Amino acid sequence: MTRKKRADSLTEYRKRQDFSVTPEPHGKLYATERINRFVVHKHSARSLHYDLRLEMDDHLRCWAIPKGPPLRTGVRRLAIPTENHPLEYLGFSGTIPAGKYGAGIVEIWDAGTFELDPQSKPQSELKLIFHGTRLKGPYVLIKTTLGDGSAWLCMKMKKK
Repeated sequence: MTRKKRADSLTEYRKRQDFSVTPEPHGKLYATERINRFVVHKHSARSLHYDLRLEMDDHLRCWAIPKGPPLRTGVRRLAIPTENHPLEYLGFSGTIPAGKYGAGIVEIWDAGTFELDPQSKPQSELKLIFHGTRLKGPYVLIKTTLGDGSAWLCMKMKKK
């Protein structure tokens, strides 16, 4: 992936931040090899929610999960896509200042690596196997036709 494409993947994220005020990373790292890392942030903003971030194409693809990722098989949780974030967010925790986009406390709730099933369709269905402390085993993110069609569902699947 070229740096031009990387910059484009973070445009929306950078528009929302004032880096002179917030401790959030700007986004300067580029992946040298694909590791497929993930992080789940517990984000106490206007309302408590969890942000799932997957390392993909030199940035983090992100979803807000209001009730948190499911830990039991068969439980479905709403997952709302958010703007891409820089790779540095894999290790970010801190307080985003009041009055700024995403204001509140961001804590790392879980982190690790994941495997992406080659049969996944990145725009509509992601089959994953998580290797984290809390998220372990097979999961799927599926785009739904609910509302405006941008919502996804996150589900823990049965082990094969």
